[in-house]
Amino acid sequence: MIQVEQYPASSPEVSPAFALTADNLYDKCVALARNMWWSWHADVINLFRDLDPIRWRQLDHNPIALLSEFTPERLSMRVSELVLHSRINQAYRRLKEYMNEVPPWGRTHAGVLGSKPVAYFSLEFGVHESIPIYSGGLGVLSGDHIKSASGLGVPLVAVGLFYDQGYFKQQLDINGWQHEQYIDTKVENLPIEPALGSDGKPITVRIDTRAGKLLAKAWLMHVGRVRLILLDSDVPGNSPEDRELTSRLYGGDNRTRIRQELVVGVGGVRALKEMGILPGVYHLNEGHCAFAIFEAIRTRMKDDGMNFDTALRNVAQRTVFTTHTPVPAGHDRFDRNLIEEHIGPLRDELGVSAEQLMGLGRVEPQNEHETFCMTVLGLKLSRRANAVSNLHGHVTRRMWAHLWPWRVEEEIPIGHITNGVHIQSWLAWQMQQLYERHFPIDWMHRMGEAEVWQGIHNIDPGELWETHYALKNLLLAFVRRRISRQCRRRGESDEAVEAARNILDPNTLTIGFARRFATYKRAALIMSDLDRLAEMVGDPERPIQIVFAGKAHPADEPGKQLIQRIANLRHDPRFAGRIAFIEDYEINVCRHLIQGVDVWLNNPRRPLEASGTSGQKAVLNGALNLSVLDGWWAEAYDGTNGFAIG
Repeated sequence: MIQVEQYPASSPEVSPAFALTADNLYDKCVALARNMWWSWHADVINLFRDLDPIRWRQLDHNPIALLSEFTPERLSMRVSELVLHSRINQAYRRLKEYMNEVPPWGRTHAGVLGSKPVAYFSLEFGVHESIPIYSGGLGVLSGDHIKSASGLGVPLVAVGLFYDQGYFKQQLDINGWQHEQYIDTKVENLPIEPALGSDGKPITVRIDTRAGKLLAKAWLMHVGRVRLILLDSDVPGNSPEDRELTSRLYGGDNRTRIRQELVVGVGGVRALKEMGILPGVYHLNEGHCAFAIFEAIRTRMKDDGMNFDTALRNVAQRTVFTTHTPVPAGHDRFDRNLIEEHIGPLRDELGVSAEQLMGLGRVEPQNEHETFCMTVLGLKLSRRANAVSNLHGHVTRRMWAHLWPWRVEEEIPIGHITNGVHIQSWLAWQMQQLYERHFPIDWMHRMGEAEVWQGIHNIDPGELWETHYALKNLLLAFVRRRISRQCRRRGESDEAVEAARNILDPNTLTIGFARRFATYKRAALIMSDLDRLAEMVGDPERPIQIVFAGKAHPADEPGKQLIQRIANLRHDPRFAGRIAFIEDYEINVCRHLIQGVDVWLNNPRRPLEASGTSGQKAVLNGALNLSVLDGWWAEAYDGTNGFAIG
């Protein structure tokens, strides 16, 4: 049987995630499935897939759901049939070694955080497609962030919300219009367990508001060495409305939003305390999480006898804040009544007036007409603040310059750290094998060193093209399956379904465009001149084809109209079989696209793409970027490594 023990962050003897033992192959498979470490190791992914390739695909690559369909006896028979014993034992041994290792980088640069880890707060986490608690780039970045922290050995615990319906499933009707479906997630099919307090009991936190109490239970997920705490309001003792509070990501009105942010911020800090964790650093990923600052201040006042001003300075010195939003309208704002209803009891404990507290979230503290802005709170009460690219840093300093009217723009205390990606999560294993034949043997541990990447010049172009072409064919097979399935669901003719099985040509330049269908991203820009596009698609010497994917927010009618325009191009004979729209964009769709396209297209209105990282994932897999010089591409483009628009 598996034995799993949870240890407080301060235990030096073991990994900060868990220690385990298993005495048979079934339990070893379960242990592998219950740590998301497997999701960035191709050999373990292939191990699960080999157990039942068809069900693996049908279950969204969820190993726990897959294993639930096996009895230990049936699994043993299947393992014997496929001779998987050594692969399972080797994977399990590697996981144990990984969990017990302290990587040199973390030991050297973050050892001081060993007993007081970083607490990383985010409203969404895109760890894997089988765990639908993310919607787009913010969540995927958060997922990559904690995977990277695990790999580097940074002592870090992450805090978010558990959405039992997640983000919506997207379907297009026969007219190309987006419809949203919300599907309940079965907790028993997820790699989560109740988070336990220092008393060994499951954690439930209580948050008092003027309207009554709000309860949330805490779930624990292991992402390599990192613990991810997910708060869930679906508990007895809450009102029916509050039990639904954390059911959906980015659903509901402003009152729903502030209550979700209260749970992740205030509830998150309380859950960490119940686990015996006192963070050395609070890292707030966007303003959604900034209420954590108030709870951290309250904790210092109560536990250490500090007054409000001293506790505020103490917490601010240990808080860092990341902002991603380049437009003022994108920052959460709440009116005075909502703030008092939800923060009032906490404000009473802080010993400050309503006006004082409101001032912390205002650019002009005394302006009674100004609402409370979560980003302003994060900027005011953090030691360091950063934008997510160099250009976004300039935009952000300009946007918030009136917080520091006595400083010139260059001295506004907002820096930038350009977003990156977790390479092992996005690099195709075929491409990884190619790199390993030409890169230093330890390149995965030195990927931040420029000289490591000089190995690219040792790769024969023919060998690179052969690998890329194989990945491209895998992409086209994936697109054909998805499009034919979409046609069948819509009740289209057998001829249409058969045609979908033969769309796209592996010998044609394939362009990918996949992201949120926010209007500023201009998904349909390439359709501005359909006659010219038709000439490009049908060029007898140099034809092109395009694969689109992406979701519009349920309330974003213009975004839905963009999707409809693109989806309905399939009815135009000039584009039939050459332009495809894949429904239900998520991590798996993104992975196939960035690994298989020839060119990655990105044409937002500059400078509204704060960073964008999908193009980085495409580069890893041999694709070229064709992009507006915005976000990360404005820094990476050198005139020879891709194409610039504008």
